[in-house]
Amino acid sequence: MIEKPIADEKVEHGWIRVWMAFELLAGSNAKATEHMENYLKKIDEDKRIYMYKKEISDVRKIENPLKDVSVGYSIASDIEFAIKSFDDIVQFIIQFGPSAIEILEPNKLELKVGEAQGILNTISQLMHKFAASGIGGILIAGKKEE
Repeated sequence: MIEKPIADEKVEHGWIRVWMAFELLAGSNAKATEHMENYLKKIDEDKRIYMYKKEISDVRKIENPLKDVSVGYSIASDIEFAIKSFDDIVQFIIQFGPSAIEILEPNKLELKVGEAQGILNTISQLMHKFAASGIGGILIAGKKEE
C-alpha cells in the first residue's frame, strides 16, 4: 500500500480514483480471513494500481450459503486506489472480480476511440471464452449442411 497523498497526486495528473468491494466465502473462519488477506496482497502487488486504503470486515457465519453447503464463513473488504485508465479498470475487474465498483474521481471521463475499441474487444473476447467453455455467451449455429 501507498500513502494517500501519492494517490492524490496521481489523480491530479489524470488517473482515476476507484473504490471496490470484494466478498469471499470459505469453509472456516480462519480460512476466510487467510484467503481474503492473500487476495488483497495479490491485488496490492498489481502494478496497474496504487492502493492507499483497505478495510476487512469481521467474518460472519452463514447457514446454507450454497446448495449442498450447510455452513460457510463470509468476509468482505473494501479498497480504494488510483489507476491510470478506464481500460486498466476493465482489465482489473476481469482479473479480480469485485462485487461492486464506484469511480470516485473524476466526475467525467473521456475515452479516445482506440481505448473504447480496446475495451469492447476485451469484453468480446471474454464473452467468446465463456461461450467456448459452455458457461455463457452467445453461440450462433446455422443449418446442418447435408
